[in-house]
Amino acid sequence: MRKNWWKILAACLVSASVVAGFMGPVPKLFLLHETIRNVYFHVPMWFAMFTLYAISVVYSVKYLNNGNPKYDIIAVEAVNTGVIFCFLGLLTGMQWANITWGEAWPSDSKTNGSAIATLMYLAYLVLRNTLEEEQKRAKISAVYNIFAFPIMIVLMYILPKMTDSLHPGSGGNSTFGDLDMDNNMRPIFYSAVIGWILTGVWICTLRYRVALLERKANQID
Repeated sequence: MRKNWWKILAACLVSASVVAGFMGPVPKLFLLHETIRNVYFHVPMWFAMFTLYAISVVYSVKYLNNGNPKYDIIAVEAVNTGVIFCFLGLLTGMQWANITWGEAWPSDSKTNGSAIATLMYLAYLVLRNTLEEEQKRAKISAVYNIFAFPIMIVLMYILPKMTDSLHPGSGGNSTFGDLDMDNNMRPIFYSAVIGWILTGVWICTLRYRVALLERKANQID
């Protein structure tokens, strides 16, 4: 039980944020209206994705330092899990954009940057599948992963702040915290962020365990 406290916390935080997201009170805002509820779902997905990609980079560096294959497995499973949250972020964002901006995929620097970053990490997974030799695959993909992470940050966070963007906090726009989220929403929002990050790490650990079992089974065969 002591080792699983964070999993219980993740389940509680996500459950509470989902209930509050659908049933809790929200401020009456111009243009956004009830869609502000999506901030409990859309934004935490990106936080979870970013955390998982960061974990992947750390273990890619560790693998290059000592060549432990377990580090390579953690790195790729963190990306695999991060991609799931990436698609969830895109889907919730498209739904939100369609209501507030009139189209699911507007011409926006942050939206386009997110799409490019997504393709970049999908290319990482394709690269791994094209290389058969284990050590070669691990080394090349680790180097790719290390370079992909800062490029992703530039595409999704830095460039949108330097150019025109419809997203809050980019292109000179105010952030959600400045105008849109009241004191009732903030605790739920932060709980959702922490809960989904922990859930992402939880899924990653499960995938890692499955990958280890598959590796051992292949070695026995």
